[in-house]
This record gives sequence, C-alpha cells and structure tokens, in this order.
Amino acid sequence: NSLLSHSPTFPTEPFQEKFADFPWTEDDASLEKWRKGETGYPIVDAAMRELWETGYMHNRCRMVVGSFLVKNMLLHWHEGEKWFWDTLIDADLANNSASWQWIAGCGADAAPYFRIFNPVLQSKRFDPDGDYIRKWVPELKDVPNKHIHEPWEHDIKGYPKPILDHGESRDRALAAYEKIKG
Repeated sequence: NSLLSHSPTFPTEPFQEKFADFPWTEDDASLEKWRKGETGYPIVDAAMRELWETGYMHNRCRMVVGSFLVKNMLLHWHEGEKWFWDTLIDADLANNSASWQWIAGCGADAAPYFRIFNPVLQSKRFDPDGDYIRKWVPELKDVPNKHIHEPWEHDIKGYPKPILDHGESRDRALAAYEKIKG
C-alpha cells in the first residue's frame, strides 16, 4: 500500500518508466481463451477455471498465469490486472497492481525479465499427479499421469491444443524485453 500512497498512478502506469515503450501485443481472441481457461496448457487452464468458479487462486498459480499472459502471450499486464480485479474475492488495488507489475518486470522490485515460468515444468513440480488439473479441467480427468501435463504430445481428444509454443513465445518475450533493457 505504501507504493500506491507514494505513487498514485501505480495501478495504471509502469513503475519503471522504460516500460512505457514496451511492445505489448493485442489479441482479443487469445485473451479470451486465457480468461476462460482454454489455452491448452492444463495448469494455466485449471487455475483460470478455479478463479472463475471460486474467485480464488493460489499464489503459485497467480504467478504462472501472470507470466503466461504477459511474457508468453505478450499481452499488457493491465489485462490481467483488470481480470483479477473483476474476479478475485481478495482483490486489493495496491496488491493487484504491484503483483502484475512484478510479474511483468516493470514494478518496484520486479521479477527479472528473463524469469519466464514454464507452465509444463510448474505443473510437473507443483501438481505431479495432476489432481489439481483433473479437478478443474474435467476434459482431462481420465488422462494418465504421464500425459496430464502435456496432453498435446499424446492423442488426447476434447481438449484444446496449446495456443502458443512455450519455447517460441519465450524467445519472442526475451527479444521484446531486450529492446527496453537498460
């Protein structure tokens, strides 16, 4: 809350001025898939569906879906900040703004720009048996553990293919961040 009291524009403007020129993209269709939990990445989709249904999401999932939105999709952190503000039952103006700026890399004490969460590795590490995924993504309830984190690698029907390739999107994000690095 002290950031907000000292910088009233914090919810709308990046704390680090160089981010005013960051090359964010606009993609309403992909943004809607992220909101609905239809990205093709099970951990992202489970978290976004939990948020919609309950108004809550664990902090680890908040970081994963945030990184996915701003770094893999290169969509402006404002989009995530607005969605969380509208859907979280524990939404707080200062915390929400600070968290989104942190994950985007433009906050006061931000995550390094090169820290891009890999949703598959996060899923394997924090939901190794896929219990969380199966709870929120019923299309995958019968998928064996060995396939639950990367259903696109196997012939799994009824679940969307990934909307992006993590490796390619990571490279694109790093190139975008390189343009403003200072």
